[in-house]
Order: sequence, then C-alpha cells, then structure tokens
Amino acid sequence: MATPRILSSLLVLPLACAWLLGQGVQPYPNAITDRNFYAKTAMAPPPANVVFVDPDLGAPTLRVTDENTDPRHPGGFFRNPPGADNEWNVDNSKFSVQGHSGSLVFAFDPSTMMVSPLPGAGAGGALQIPLRGAPTFSFVDPDLMYGTAKKAPLTIATYRFSTAHVQTLYDTTQCQTQPPLVAGPQNSSTDLTVSSDDGRIEISAGGKAVSFRPFVIVYDKQLGCRWYNTQTGQVGGAWGPVGQVNIADRFLFGHSKLSGNGQYVRIGVGNKKARFYVWDVTSLNVQSCELHSPAKCAGYGAIGYDAYINNPGAIDEMNSYIRPLANLDQIRQLINPLPQPYYWGMEKNFSWNPGRLNDNAPVCGANYSPTGDMEVKQPYDGEVFCIETDGVLSTIWRFAHDRAVWDPEYFWTQPFASLSLDGRFFAFTSSWDNQLGTVPGEDDGPRTDVWIVKLD
Repeated sequence: MATPRILSSLLVLPLACAWLLGQGVQPYPNAITDRNFYAKTAMAPPPANVVFVDPDLGAPTLRVTDENTDPRHPGGFFRNPPGADNEWNVDNSKFSVQGHSGSLVFAFDPSTMMVSPLPGAGAGGALQIPLRGAPTFSFVDPDLMYGTAKKAPLTIATYRFSTAHVQTLYDTTQCQTQPPLVAGPQNSSTDLTVSSDDGRIEISAGGKAVSFRPFVIVYDKQLGCRWYNTQTGQVGGAWGPVGQVNIADRFLFGHSKLSGNGQYVRIGVGNKKARFYVWDVTSLNVQSCELHSPAKCAGYGAIGYDAYINNPGAIDEMNSYIRPLANLDQIRQLINPLPQPYYWGMEKNFSWNPGRLNDNAPVCGANYSPTGDMEVKQPYDGEVFCIETDGVLSTIWRFAHDRAVWDPEYFWTQPFASLSLDGRFFAFTSSWDNQLGTVPGEDDGPRTDVWIVKLD
C-alpha cells in the first residue's frame, strides 16, 4: 500500500476518538490519500470467506457470498438493499445482506474478517430473518433487529437473536391516520428506519408499492405515533402540533429515512417532481429541495444525525456537500478547494451510518460508471473511498476497486453500500467486473455478491 500523506500538525489518536474530535486526526492512517491514478488489475473472483488484499489500493477485502451461499436458491443474487438503514450490529459481530430468501444475517469476526453461521442458520451459513423487507439492526443493542412483521407489513416488530423471538412493537393501523390505514394488499410499507437511540422508528406506509406511498409514520416509544399524509398535507397523531403542513406541495413518494436524532425525515420523490422533502417531525414544517437547483440537491445522498450529504454532479465527480437538515440551503463543500484538474464520469453510492451517531464521522461510498464502463481511466474511478466531513481538512481516503458494473436494466447492480457504525468495515454489492455469471430465472440478469473492505 502506498504511504499516506502525513498530517504532521495533528496527533494520530485511536479510531474510537476520531468521530468525536474530527477527521483531522487521520482515522485511516494506512489508506492512500493522494490523487494519483491507480490502474485496476485484472482479477478473477476469489473464493468466498478468504481475505485478500486489493492489488491496487491495498485494503484487506473479503468476498462474503457466492453462488452456493443459499442452497434454497442455487446461483441466486446477494446484495446490500438500496436505501437500507443499518446492516451492521453495534459491535460488528453480525451483518445482514439481501438474497432471494429475504434478509440473511451472518456472524462476523472483526479481528479476522471471517464469516460464520449463526445458531439456526441453514446450509450455506445464512440465517434467514423472519421480518419483511430490509430490517435494520438496533443502534444500541447488538442482539436486536427492527423490521415489519412477515404477515403484517404495517406492524413494527423486533427480532432477538439470542431467543429467535419476534415481538410485535406497534401496529401502525392504530395510528389514527386520515384516511385510516387498513391492512391489506393495497397498503404495504417499506424503509423502516430507527433513530440513533432506538427511541423512534419510522416507516413509509400505505399505497400498493414503492413510489405510491402517502404516509410517513413515526412511532416514538414514549410518546406514541405521529403521521404525515403527503397526499393531503395533513399531520396528526398522539403528540406534536396537528394540521396542514407549511407547503402547498401534494405528492406520493418512494422512500423515506429518519435522521439519527429522530427529528427529521427525508422523503424522496422521483418522476416529474424530481426533488426530495424534509419533514421536521416535531412541527408542521416541510422543506423542499429540488434536484436541479442552486441548492444542489441532486445525486445519491446519506442522512446523518441532523445533517445530509449528497453528491449532485457539479464541477467534479467527487464534489460532495453537507447541509443541516434544519436548513437545506445552507450547503458546504466537503472538498474545498476542489483540486484541479477536475474529474468527471462517476456516480456514487454513499453510506454514513456512523453519521447517524455523530455528523463528524467520515462518509464513505463506492464509485461506479453510469454507462457500465468497466475501465478505470482516472483517479477515484470505480473505487471505495471515504471523505472527511468536519471541515478541518478535505481528505479523501482510498481503499479498493469495487469492480461493480451497473446495468441500467437491473437497478440493483449498483454498488449499494453499508458502513459499520464504527467506520471500520464497508460492505458493498458487486458483480466483480461481470464475472459472477447470471441469475437463473431472472432474465439472465447479472449475478452480484456482497464484499467487505476493511477501512484501515
């Protein structure tokens, strides 16, 4: 691995302190931080559960899954679900992936990066979680996951690994929404997210599918349920002000996500509106952020404790912005000044799970070509990276080539990512330069597996 730039004016402190004191303390002392070009070495897919070193950027890497991981679906896909909340438990002893069988969880040894089966796992080593969709690990309890019940998609539930027990937490049809939510095939839910203290849980609910959701529902374990009907503009519930929101926009939405402090929900709207909204759950205040506007709201993003990071595709492909959720127009460049020459051509998927605990944590991501080009031509192309967020410096840490090839016909071929809460492990989806074959019964779509990079 290349020698990193030395930050001589700052002390190098343990990683555990880095999030509190800012990234100027170099949380990844072994990572490459220069802007040199590193060509991508041709490489066949390694076997699963064997740690190898990325031949170009030097980070330890693990292939988690292969075509035999789930014998119930031989040759099936594995991926990090898009928009998932937290796929790592708080002590890195477990992590989750998505496959044909739903949400699958593995045991993980952070000291060796080895994956192993949990009690009750079937052949292949993956434990199928009896919750719907993409459940999320607790931010405080390493033994707990949150999700929605298998046969009741509007009911928030938990799964405890030590007892293999599913417990109902709250039935959102009791939230007294207007109009009432009624369980059935025309009312489902997605995007369950949890605040950093586990005190609040949010789901997008109602409607027949993603992009047709009318309700953002926030359940507070102490205060009860609160809701926002985006189609009527009405807010109600057991706590907080009720009435009409402060904006005239009415819409159905696709995805929503709760901030770490539990105060804000980002609500994503595609199609003709091309914008996202942020609702302050404690009020009737909703902000709109147009994707193509001076506020630079476009591109994939990640929500933190009370801030939001996105990459709008402005000037340079690594040019990313952070803004407080209380004021979406108050933007700050993470990389400032932008070094020249400017680079262009990559899109990225971010993960900022540590940011849900503290907005000073680095944000990490994976770059990919929007045209499916497998060739890397300039610095940062097709790489796993992290960016400093505290404003002290503008460091970009570089770790590995992700070898993800996006096929626009198959949305999930993007390198969707999940960063562990301590910022040490980065899981991502990749077809490994389209060398993993195709998925049986899926129109010959490309297979993807899940990979983990150690950020060091």
